[in-house]
Amino acid sequence: MPTDVIMPQMGESIFEGTITKWLKKPGDVVQKDEPLFEISTDKVDAEIPAPAAGVLREINVPEGATVQVNTVVAVLDESGTAAVKAASAKPEKPAAPPVAAKEASAPASVLKPAPAAGIPVVMPQMGESIFEGTITKWLKKAGDTVQKDEPLFEISTDKVDAEIPSPANGVLTAVLAAEGATVEVNTVVAVIGGSGQVAAGTTHAAPVAPAAAEATGPEHAPIHGARLRSSPLVRRIAKEHHVDLSQVRGTGSEGRITKEDILRFLSQPAAVPQTAAASAAPSVPAMTERVEPLSKMRAIIAQRMLESKRISPHVHSVYKVDMTRIARLREQHRAAFEHKHGVKLTYMPFIAMAAVEALKRYPILNASLADGSIHYHAHVNLGIAVALEWGLIVPVIQEAERRSFAEIARAINDLAGRARNKKLVPSEVEGSTFTLTNAGVFGGEFGTPILNQPEAAILAIGGLRKEPVVLTDTEGNDTIAIRSMQYHCLGFDHRLIDGADSGKFMTEFKKALENWNRPID
Repeated sequence: MPTDVIMPQMGESIFEGTITKWLKKPGDVVQKDEPLFEISTDKVDAEIPAPAAGVLREINVPEGATVQVNTVVAVLDESGTAAVKAASAKPEKPAAPPVAAKEASAPASVLKPAPAAGIPVVMPQMGESIFEGTITKWLKKAGDTVQKDEPLFEISTDKVDAEIPSPANGVLTAVLAAEGATVEVNTVVAVIGGSGQVAAGTTHAAPVAPAAAEATGPEHAPIHGARLRSSPLVRRIAKEHHVDLSQVRGTGSEGRITKEDILRFLSQPAAVPQTAAASAAPSVPAMTERVEPLSKMRAIIAQRMLESKRISPHVHSVYKVDMTRIARLREQHRAAFEHKHGVKLTYMPFIAMAAVEALKRYPILNASLADGSIHYHAHVNLGIAVALEWGLIVPVIQEAERRSFAEIARAINDLAGRARNKKLVPSEVEGSTFTLTNAGVFGGEFGTPILNQPEAAILAIGGLRKEPVVLTDTEGNDTIAIRSMQYHCLGFDHRLIDGADSGKFMTEFKKALENWNRPID
C-alpha cells in the first residue's frame, strides 16, 4: 500500500520548504523514522524522517525545489516481500541516453517542459514562507557527468544562499533555467539522466577521497586531477586575496575547501600570493562601482527590521557594568570548566544568567503586546542572535530560567554552532521572549538594537574594555583602579515598558554581574 511523503510544516508562519538533499534514492528500502531527505526553510535546515517503513517508490520533487507544505514529495511502498523484490529488480528498459549536444546547448533563459526521461531537478523550498528562489550560478553545464550529492547549482532565497546537490548520479542532460532566473518552488530547472547513462567504472569528475587529499602533503599543496569544491564565500575570499584554490587543501567532505581551510592557508607565510611577492604590503581589493541584487535573506531581514521600527516606539537605555569580578572568575575557572563540560567558558553565560534573573524579577520585560493585552510569558525563552556569513538568525534557549549555568553555556555553544552549520530544527528558532545580541564581538562600544518582534525588550552587549575607574570605599575615599568595563544597551517597546521599569531591570542586571555569587560549574 503506498504512503505519501509530504513537505512538513516547520512552523506556524512557514508555508513552504526547499528539498536540499535526498538521503535515499528510488528503490531504496527505508525504515520508519529513518532520515529520508533534508529541507531548508526560512528558519531552519532539518532532516525529515520517513513516515513509514517500506521502499522509496518514487521521488516527485527533485533537490533544489521549493514546494508548499503538504505537497507530496515522494511515495513509499509499505514494507513487504513484493515491495523489496520490486525495489531490487532491474528496469526492463534501459535508461534514455543523454540529449543531443544541440539540445543540451540550447539557451536556458526560458523555462520549458522537462523531458519525459530522466530525473527532474526542481527548485527546492527553503522555508514555509518562501515560494521562489533565484539561481545564482550553475556549477555544472549540460552534458557534464554528475555524482549524487555533488553541488549542482547555487540559489538565493530570502533566508539563505545555498548550494543544491545533485539528486542522483548521471549526466546533466538539460538546463531549463538560466543563471539569474527567479522561479517558483517545485519548478523543474534541470534534468539528469539516470545512473545507467554513466559508463560503468567511469572516473570522470569523481571527487578526491579525503585520504587521497591528505597524501598531497602540506596544507598548501595542490590537489591534481580533482574538481575544486568550495562555497561562494570561499571563492570570494580567494578572489579578494588572489589565492589559487588549487593550492589549498580541502578538509571538508570529499575534499571540499571550507572557510577554515582558506583562512588557515592565508595565515601561513607560504600563502602569500605570487602577484604580491614583490611587495611586503598586503593586497587590497580595488574599489569598483557595482550593483548587486539584494539577497532573499537580506531582503526579509530588511522587511522585518522596518516592520519592528514601525510597530514599536523604540527607546534605548545604556548602562556601564564593571565586569572585573566576572573576568577574574572566568580566568580562574576556564580550563576546569572546559575540561568538565566540553565547551569554552565565555562571558555570554554570565550575561545570560544575569538577564534571566532580572527578567524573573521584572516580568514586564519578558512580556508581549497582543490584541490590546499584555501577555506575560510563563517562561524565559532566551533568544541568542547569531551572525552568519549570509545574514542573521536567532536560535532560542527554551525555559532558560530552569537551566543551570553549565546548561546555559552548553546551549549557547550548541545552538550557535548548529545555526552556522544549518542544523537547527524549527522549534529552536521560535517562541523567544527576550533576546541577547552581542554587538561588542566586532569591537563596538555598544549598539542600539531593534526589537525582535513580538518581544518587548532586547539587550545589546558591548565590547569589554580595561579602563581607569574611580572607586570609592566605605569611608568615602576615592582611588583610581584599572577595571574591566562593558556597556550594555537595553532596547525596549515604550508601549509596554516605561523608563522606570527599564531602569529597575538594568540595575538588577548590573548588580548580578558586579556581585556575582552563583555557582558556575
